[in-house]
Amino acid sequence: MRLALPQWAGPLAVKAAVFITVMCCALAALLGILVHVSVTNQTVGQARDLALSRLEDATTAFEAGDPLGHGVRLDPPELPDSLRELAVAGERGTMVADHHGRPTMWAAGPADGERALAVEVDYSQQTRTIEGLDRAILWSSGLAIGATLLVGAFAVTRVTRRLHATARVARRISGGDLDARVDDPRTKDPTRPQDEVAAVAAALDSMASSLQSKLLSEQRFTADVAHELRTPLTGLHAAAELLPPGRPTELVRDRVAALRTLTEDLLEISRLDSGRERLESDAEPLAALAERVVRGSGTDTEVVVVRDAVVETDRRRLERVLGNLVANAHKHGRGPVSVTVDGPVVTVRDHGVGYPEYLVAHGPQRFRTEGGAKGHGLGLTIALGQAEVLGARLTFANAVDGGAVATLTLR
Repeated sequence: MRLALPQWAGPLAVKAAVFITVMCCALAALLGILVHVSVTNQTVGQARDLALSRLEDATTAFEAGDPLGHGVRLDPPELPDSLRELAVAGERGTMVADHHGRPTMWAAGPADGERALAVEVDYSQQTRTIEGLDRAILWSSGLAIGATLLVGAFAVTRVTRRLHATARVARRISGGDLDARVDDPRTKDPTRPQDEVAAVAAALDSMASSLQSKLLSEQRFTADVAHELRTPLTGLHAAAELLPPGRPTELVRDRVAALRTLTEDLLEISRLDSGRERLESDAEPLAALAERVVRGSGTDTEVVVVRDAVVETDRRRLERVLGNLVANAHKHGRGPVSVTVDGPVVTVRDHGVGYPEYLVAHGPQRFRTEGGAKGHGLGLTIALGQAEVLGARLTFANAVDGGAVATLTLR
């Protein structure tokens, strides 16, 4: 089972700070232990050598019958038992122990019979030296960790700031702003070292330029095709009107009308793609506008007014959006179809199989349909484009109990 990390543990800067802190603490602990052990061994060794040297002198004096010096005693009661046993057994040894509340280095060796000759050396200064060293190690480690964290945080923040800037540009491109670029200065100066963030920024800028070029080519192609089709379609429509009445003539006229509608849709899409559409705003009551659109569609569509609202909008474009949504609901869905007005929000719903998954996730795409549906995918594309011109938000979803739901939110 994988443990869930807290939300704050996600950013790269936090992870880097934690990693730097752990590594600094581990390194400081390792160096501190090494220094502590080395200095302690050296201090203890010097004190042991001094105690053994004084024990050697005391043993010589004891055997010669001379008086014992200061700090030298025979069988002192304070001598640690383990060291006493070692001396009685005929061996020499040393041990650090407390004596009258002070650390003392004891050295003991055998005397005549079963007695022990002991020397005590004050070990307080050495103890204070080791304690001072430990405090110095702790303080220096804390300062080193703090300084390393500051330097590391500065370096990591510079990298994460550039990554966040690249992510913002990527989101702008995803939202349709194909002019957005990272423009990392490192990618423009070949003499500067190129790091991974600069490589990602350069790749994103290159992808955006390529995508923009391809989309502009597609838009120009769509506009050129639509314009080129208008002239022959006008002649074809005139010729179809001259045909004698009959079933073949009706079929020809029907196909010509469908082709003209497709051409007009392509022209409208090309105008929307150009970004030069201008609004003609006026105050419009939404309920009356929705009822007018439904009447004009000639379909059996219910209009439900929960709360009417007057919005400042372009009536022609708004009627185009709602008309396309209603037509799509009847063409690709099933009844009953309803248009609900709830303040500045208009919802068009049918009870068919719902929108395809790609449309709900990514929005309508021209000339793409799924599930055997007939059409070119232009109606919803035009509705979305006109909604963007209006400054409105058009979203597509599927109802839980079945059916497609298009929601238009006006300002």
